[in-house]
Amino acid sequence: MADWKQLGAIFVPNGELDWSKTHAQAPAALLMGDRIRVYYGARDADNRSRTSFFECDRADPTRVLYVHDQPVLGLGKPGTHDEDGAIGSQAMMVGDEMWLYYGGVSRGGNVPYRMSVGLARSRDGGLTFERAFEGPVVDRTPHEPYMTMAPNILIEGGVWTMWYGSGTGWVEIDGKFEPTYQIKLARSDDGLTWRQLNHACIPKLDPLEANTRPSVLRTGDGYEMWFSYRNSIGYRDGTGSYRIGHATSTDGVEWTRQPDPEGLKPTGEGWNSATMSYPSVVVADGRKIMFHNGDGFGQTGVGCSVLEDA
Repeated sequence: MADWKQLGAIFVPNGELDWSKTHAQAPAALLMGDRIRVYYGARDADNRSRTSFFECDRADPTRVLYVHDQPVLGLGKPGTHDEDGAIGSQAMMVGDEMWLYYGGVSRGGNVPYRMSVGLARSRDGGLTFERAFEGPVVDRTPHEPYMTMAPNILIEGGVWTMWYGSGTGWVEIDGKFEPTYQIKLARSDDGLTWRQLNHACIPKLDPLEANTRPSVLRTGDGYEMWFSYRNSIGYRDGTGSYRIGHATSTDGVEWTRQPDPEGLKPTGEGWNSATMSYPSVVVADGRKIMFHNGDGFGQTGVGCSVLEDA
């Protein structure tokens, strides 16, 4: 099987906008004709995230054609689940609307933050979004008591399936609480009301592992998923930092973890010297195109890798 080919960083915010000082976190790619639109989370000087996008050439994804200069989804109201951040995770067309599932961020007390999954909808082609609800659509439950994040959705036969990161706890490392999480599964009949099955999809390699940010494609004999995983020790661009994993499934429920994809390891220098994270994969013209982050959880921008003969 061919290896992925890294094309390097393709987009880094210039820091000139008040709402976009740093980061282009968690790219979420959507094919739009001859372009690929990539939504991402940008941070302001107070470390709060808003969602915006850039567009690149479908034939040459390293060629950025357009950079939007406004957030398409801002902060939630005070006291809501996304008052400190809204980070787009998947954009999809539903009828004549574009739906954006996103991670809502609110700052914590004993722990630094919590996250939950929100939904916003656009009637102008994804230039502006309005929240479907002020509250989240996938959140903490009696069986998932910590947080939810990073959703990815497929619709098949009228059934919506969401794979997402679910918090499994917080561990104290060097006097600081660090989160652990694991990819789980939810189902819906309309994309609005979700049944969280509390089913862990990706087995952990280590009790301190956190895996999240799935990107799922339908294949001829099932499904394949790319995802981020890390250790809880030394994961801020250290020895335990994020890598991109791979798994396959015949039914989308039970998954077999595969060896990490060849070609997607950190390079040891430059923008992704220590870390590769937050994959979003689309198929275009016979090849898979992956948008992802490198070091600093998106601080060094969005990069791109391709797999020919997809």
